[in-house]
Amino acid sequence: MQEPVTPSDFHDTAAPAQATSPSLWWRRWWRRQTPGRQDRFAMLAPLAAVLLFLAAIVSAFGYLRLEEMDREQEAVKRDVEYAQQRVRLRLLERQEQMMRIARDISNKEVDEEEFVGRSESMIIQYPELQAVTWIDARRRIKAGYAAPSVSSSQIRAAGETLRAGETESTYSLARDLQQPVYSQPAAGTDGTGLLQLHIPLTEQGRFSGVILGEYSIDGLLRYGVPAEVSAKYAVALLDGKGRVLAGSSVPARNPATQLLPWAAQANEYEVPVSPVGNGLIIRAQAYRTSLGVIGSGLFWLVGALSVMTAWMLIGNWRHTRRRMQAQQALVAETNFRRAMENSMLTGMRALDMQGRITYVNAAFCQMTGWSEAELVGRTPPFPYWPEADREQLAARLDDELQGRTTPGGFQVRVKRKDGSLFDARLYVSPLVDAKGHQTGWMTSMTDITEPNRIREQLSASYERFTTVLEALDASVSVAPLGSEELLFANKLYRLWFGVQTAGHLQMVAQAGVPEHPRNDESLDEVDSFVGLPTGALTTAQSENAEIFVPELGKWLEVRSRYLNWVDGRLAQMVIATDITPRRHAEEQSAAQAERAQSASRLITMGEMASSVAHELNQPLTAINNYCNGMVSRIKGKQINEDDLLAALDKTARQAQRAGQIIQRIRSFVKRSEPNRTLSDITLMVNEAVELAEIELRRRNVRLSHYVAARLPKLMVDPILIEQVLVNLLKNAAESIEHARRPAARRSVELRVIPKQVDELPVVEFSVLDSGAGLAPEVMERLYEAFFSTKVEGMGIGLNLCRTIVESHQGRMQAENIYNGTEVAGCRFSFWIPVSGATNNIANKDAGVTV
Repeated sequence: MQEPVTPSDFHDTAAPAQATSPSLWWRRWWRRQTPGRQDRFAMLAPLAAVLLFLAAIVSAFGYLRLEEMDREQEAVKRDVEYAQQRVRLRLLERQEQMMRIARDISNKEVDEEEFVGRSESMIIQYPELQAVTWIDARRRIKAGYAAPSVSSSQIRAAGETLRAGETESTYSLARDLQQPVYSQPAAGTDGTGLLQLHIPLTEQGRFSGVILGEYSIDGLLRYGVPAEVSAKYAVALLDGKGRVLAGSSVPARNPATQLLPWAAQANEYEVPVSPVGNGLIIRAQAYRTSLGVIGSGLFWLVGALSVMTAWMLIGNWRHTRRRMQAQQALVAETNFRRAMENSMLTGMRALDMQGRITYVNAAFCQMTGWSEAELVGRTPPFPYWPEADREQLAARLDDELQGRTTPGGFQVRVKRKDGSLFDARLYVSPLVDAKGHQTGWMTSMTDITEPNRIREQLSASYERFTTVLEALDASVSVAPLGSEELLFANKLYRLWFGVQTAGHLQMVAQAGVPEHPRNDESLDEVDSFVGLPTGALTTAQSENAEIFVPELGKWLEVRSRYLNWVDGRLAQMVIATDITPRRHAEEQSAAQAERAQSASRLITMGEMASSVAHELNQPLTAINNYCNGMVSRIKGKQINEDDLLAALDKTARQAQRAGQIIQRIRSFVKRSEPNRTLSDITLMVNEAVELAEIELRRRNVRLSHYVAARLPKLMVDPILIEQVLVNLLKNAAESIEHARRPAARRSVELRVIPKQVDELPVVEFSVLDSGAGLAPEVMERLYEAFFSTKVEGMGIGLNLCRTIVESHQGRMQAENIYNGTEVAGCRFSFWIPVSGATNNIANKDAGVTV
């Protein structure tokens, strides 16, 4: 039951100043609980305490077990690396001996008989060496010696030639690299592993063969691995695929039979054996020496904790004794060391095993600004530690005290007494006394503020450079010639093509730029740039091309050039810019121009509709008169056969004339794709004159035209050029009518003559009228779209004419003709380059020297 609430309770809660004591607050809280809740708390509290105690013991045991496993792993790693060094030294010693033999052979100081004797001596002295063979440049065996244990199928007799596929890749690699090459170890016919070493022979700088040394993998393991390592571990030599070549392995443990999760983990370590590389790996597996923990009773757990506590006390006592001995040794050597170390410019600091400063020299005090009295005896955190770096420095100090030091030192920030900071590099090494006991750690400190400043400037420069390249809206990639390695790729390239060099090579191939020059006259690959000055390549202008990449669905403008990479290799840089919007805009512009041309022709014929109707009315009237006359004369029987045939012939000619007029108008206004062909100038002019004469006769304007003889043909679209001529002639007639010239001055002249523009042959078309000319303000806006001086004009005629002329690489201009100070007319002219000069004009407009 819940206790009734009394006024004193409200008084207690309303007066927090009286409940400041924790014990008083605890008693009041306990009294507020119901008896049933008090019983539950009284039962659960000891249970929770026991569970927490058990959890703490289990956690401590598990932690200690994991620490022990880490130490065992470190021991395995240390022993394996020691064994690897022993095997490495053994291989290097044999390699050096065979290289000396190779040098003597190259100097012709050793013949076949002496070679066999020296090989026999080596094989007898070093059991792991199975055979030594001398092979010439034609893969023939000149001499060799094999151990008696080598099987007969593996013995190579003098005069034989290496079998196809035998040591082929390693032999070729040694020949190409001109340096010793180890083969990938392979199993022999009798199950023993074989390792081959090819040492190239040179004679006057040319390849003359190899010295082939063959090792027994089992012999390397037996004689190269120290006995103390083999006794502790199951040592084996593996190939690159993890297959055992020699040695033994510990059977895998079944995790289902282990009580603890970490008991099933294999304590092993493996490392490649240099100089062979990843093809030969040494592995050591620790033998299982413990039976594991069976059962989890409290007695054994408490007993283990008690033993561990006693062991820690004994260890602490031994550590204290060693510390006293170290302190006495330090006192004995203080005077000598003080004199020697105070003369050094490098700061020195000594720590004991607990991390307490036991010594600093004068240079250290001068760097930090703290005196020796202020530093000696201090424990972490040290006064020269910056507040912001204390956690990091504390972790680093803990690593030092545990022996996890970096051979190359590490960089830290140090605070001077005045609060300023400087960068320093610390080198830590064990401090060992005269008896060989480690008494602490010795630290040397060097001020590296200035080198760091220079390094930061270089890093900032590189970062700025990288940021700019990553932010470019163009893809940038660099790859060496003759290789599929990608040296550099910015963000946009990686977004388009990933991190592979396939995109770079694809753009180079599509752009038509040579990426990998080859010498087709030889079966072997030969660098085509050998002996040539590559500086001309790196200083040459970049090559441009526009390509379409289907995988991206984009048009790219590709620019490439050669450059010398930082390692001296000749590389090719490709810069690709997305020009898809520009290409789409050009296509839309071309389509709009085509529609404008068709519309302009329709507008022109619309304006000429009355003249066309009048022109057609004449042949139609003549046909009608001929037909009526023939009908009347036939009815009156006053016509003979000759007169009838003559009338019919005239009627047919008038009908043919009307059909030609209609056909010419249809071909003029018909919308078609631009079709540039070699066109005859005289034919184009005649077609345009026949179309324009209809309008000129309606306006009572005389037309005279002159076409020079022997003009070359032009590569143009004849319909578009006729459209330009018709528009100019029609505008000339309209200008004359607008100026209200008398009949004697109503004339238009069309002239077509050859000409030279910038020393290039062109054909000039000019239309001269006798109108009122062009006002200055009209001249400035003459070719502006939708600008017209006519009330009913749309302002697209001259703009379209100029666009057509410039699309044919030509130019158009207008000028007034003066008679004294009076404007006597206007002259519109344009020129089209002859077909052979078209490309030259295009190149000159692009700024290219031909």
